[in-house]
Amino acid sequence: MFEKLEAVEKRYEELTKLISDPEMIANQEEWRKLMKEHASIEDIVLKFREYKKVKKEMEEAEELLKDPEMKELAEQEYYANKEKLPKIEEELKFLLIPKDPDDDKNIICEIRAGAGGEEAALFAGTLFRMYSMYAERNNWRIEVLNENETGLGGYKEISFMITGKGVYSRLKFESGVHRVQRVPDTESSGRIHTSTATVAVLPVVEDVEIEINPSDIKMEVFRASGAGGQHINKTSSAVRLIHEPTGIVVECQTERSQFQNKDNAMRMLRTKLYEIEKQKQDNEITNERRSQVGSGERSEKIRTYNYPQGRITDHRIGMSIYQMENFLNGDLDEMIDNLIAADRAEKLKGEE
Repeated sequence: MFEKLEAVEKRYEELTKLISDPEMIANQEEWRKLMKEHASIEDIVLKFREYKKVKKEMEEAEELLKDPEMKELAEQEYYANKEKLPKIEEELKFLLIPKDPDDDKNIICEIRAGAGGEEAALFAGTLFRMYSMYAERNNWRIEVLNENETGLGGYKEISFMITGKGVYSRLKFESGVHRVQRVPDTESSGRIHTSTATVAVLPVVEDVEIEINPSDIKMEVFRASGAGGQHINKTSSAVRLIHEPTGIVVECQTERSQFQNKDNAMRMLRTKLYEIEKQKQDNEITNERRSQVGSGERSEKIRTYNYPQGRITDHRIGMSIYQMENFLNGDLDEMIDNLIAADRAEKLKGEE
């Protein structure tokens, strides 16, 4: 580990000189890449330097233990620093875990009603509200890209984008099947129903990250529509894009302008194609080691919302929270923090 840390520190010093070089600054594209790399390893280097400083102070205090006059003071310093070292070492191990390159990206989230008919559609609406409120807590911006609303206010499906700092890093573990157990408002006998909704969280990608051949796309336009005849346009502003090589279909009908809908649909298509490529790479890794937190596949049941018991259980980490109302009002941090910690611990095992 320490050889790796020495190499990272050496690279950091090289980068510090390079980003101050006037010739490099003149080449803005290359300079931005170097600045990004410099920032990505800064925390590791600062923590490593803290480790070396504490270790040096401990060694100096150990030498002073031989001096009877300094022994008492030296003992305090020696044991204080000795206690700090294991904690700093642990922090260094976590910092050395390769960072997910998508962590700082915005996301496109898709929620689809699964088994359970109208009750599943209502649950999809509950999840959309939950993520909207979580976004609001974090001062993130949310934009609905496409929606298929039902008569009772639920959603057969809804796609939306969340933009803000570190959105993907916080929400990436939400992908999978969410299950709800509750008595529906439409159920007169009071029987508990089980319904599901699938959530997909995809990192938003830039044009340069994924190339799309325009001849591979078939575009269809149609009139936007909604539940009970809402949002119906007199012109064909809604856009459907079909990527013929993969069969991926995306729709956008929330904007009044066909151009804006096409732009949003292209963004959704790029994101889905990027996810396919990312999944291929992830599969190569998971063939060697499967993460405890889960693959994020839509078929994987990740969480149960049990209304009668007021309990939310995440099956990947075996954690239950008994604060249903707060959770559905966007208080997700405790669960998310534990999912991130479990993922880091699993990755740390893989690095050993």
